[in-house]
This record gives sequence, structure tokens and C-alpha cells, in this order.
Amino acid sequence: MDSVKNSIAPILLMGESGTGKEVLARYIHFTSNRREGPFVSINCAALSEDLVLSELFGHEKGSFTGAVERKIGKFEQADKGTLFLDEIGDMSPSIQARLLRVLEENSFERVGGIRRITVDIRVIAATNQDLRDLIKTKRFRNDLFYRVATVEVRLPSLRERRCDIPLLAGYFTQRYANRYGKKISGIGQDILDRWAVYDWPGNIRELQNTIHQAVLMCDGEEIGFQDLQTGIMHNWSPVEGSFSPEGYAKLKELSAAAALYYERIRIKKVLEQSKGNKSEAARALAVKRETLIKKIGEYGI
Repeated sequence: MDSVKNSIAPILLMGESGTGKEVLARYIHFTSNRREGPFVSINCAALSEDLVLSELFGHEKGSFTGAVERKIGKFEQADKGTLFLDEIGDMSPSIQARLLRVLEENSFERVGGIRRITVDIRVIAATNQDLRDLIKTKRFRNDLFYRVATVEVRLPSLRERRCDIPLLAGYFTQRYANRYGKKISGIGQDILDRWAVYDWPGNIRELQNTIHQAVLMCDGEEIGFQDLQTGIMHNWSPVEGSFSPEGYAKLKELSAAAALYYERIRIKKVLEQSKGNKSEAARALAVKRETLIKKIGEYGI
């Protein structure tokens, strides 16, 4: 990103929810030559059809019922800075057409206004959808896609970068420990091993929320299983088919993750064969019944 952050070329950030698209957009802005200008963010999915034009372009006093004073829109607020259009794939076709014109001309009129307003902005858009698929079904304009996607960047999911989990976990742990004045040195290795084979459908945002809750619950110097909320723990089972050796930087990490992954699959299969009889399954696995029950709970089987 450093090679394009100082240009005015529009950037399209793609990736699943929670992968850090807005974080990257802020990094681009605040490390670029526009960092002294404003960073203005707008969630396109949260805008109603009736209000989106007013939110984007502003309105004049008396332009519609309830417009009791002039309002400056997001485009005008972002002048000399960056406008971040989050979830751009959720814009209606009519708003897409209006947005395309503004991006082509770098000017617009407020709702109810007659004066053209020229702005100098760099646009960064983001989506968790495949815009090319939306184009095929006529839900996204082909010409708008090429206007906002001069530079395309895809952010990988957390399951595609599992080797980053310990680093991210350590960062969030210290962040929230400092916020709440707690002396927490880290997270138990057994938890990190378990997290290494979990699929993290909520990506970095899910990991951050999980650690935030754990820090709040932790009374010791290290986060353990006792600090994890029960409701969340039931969802922390590795997903079959999700194990990817490429995601691990160290052989030790790979070995631990693989062992946990296949242990869960083996336990699940034996339980199915014993029709849920834990005593019979424990004998087949050569472990104590109490040990099996504990692992069933930890794996969420």
C-alpha cells in the first residue's frame, strides 16, 4: 500500500467482515500526504434511500420537510482528505448512478441547491461482497466498479493467516489490560493451540471481542479457559476441512495445531460409532471417561 497511498487513485478494499478494511483505510490516510486533511467514513449499508443523498452531498435549508438548516454532506466534509465508503456494494442502483457522476466530475450540488461544489478527495471503498458477481446480476454498475477500483486490495481472512493469531492476541491482550489497569502477561498456550485450528468466521473482530471479554473476566496474570465465556467456548471447535498447514510459520505450531485438529475429528467419529455412549467411546480411545467429557466440552462436540 505504501506505493499508492500518496496518489489520488481510488482504492477498493475487499474481504470478509472483520478483516480490518477500515483499519487499513485509516492507515493509508494517516500515513499519506493527505494526513493533515479529514478522514470521513460512511457506512453505505446503514443509509436509507431517503437520506443517502443528504448524507453524501448535504442539503439546503427548506429543501425538504425537516430540513430546518443547511447540512454539509460527507463529500464536502472530506475535502482535501479521504472519503471511506464502507459496504459500497449495498448502495442502490440510483445512488450508484449519482455517485458515479460525482466521482467523474469531482463536483456536486447539495440537495435543493443550485451551486456546484468542487472537492478534492481521495476515495477508498470497501466491500465484503464480490462486486463482479453483483455486476453479473445487475446489482452493481460496471462503470462505477472501474471508477472505484483503480487499485484493488484483498484482505485475507484470519483462517488464511493463522500464524498471525499469537501476535494479534498478544496485542489485544495488552491493549485491554492497559485499558482496565490489569497486569496480564499473556494467554495460556493451550488456548492459543485451540485457537490455531478454529475457523474464526468473525475474523480479527471476533478475536478482538473474545480477548476483550477474557481480559475483563481474568483475575490472574494469564488468560486461561476459566476466563472464556461459556457461550463463546461452545463455538470454539475447529471446523473439519479448515486445517491449512500453510498458515503456520513454525514446525512446533504446525504439530500442535494438527494434533488438536485430528484429535477432535477422532473423538467425534468414535462418539458417532458408539452412538453417544461416552463410557464405550472412552474405552475405544484409551482415556478416562472424565478426560473424554472434558475434551468434548472444550471442542464443543
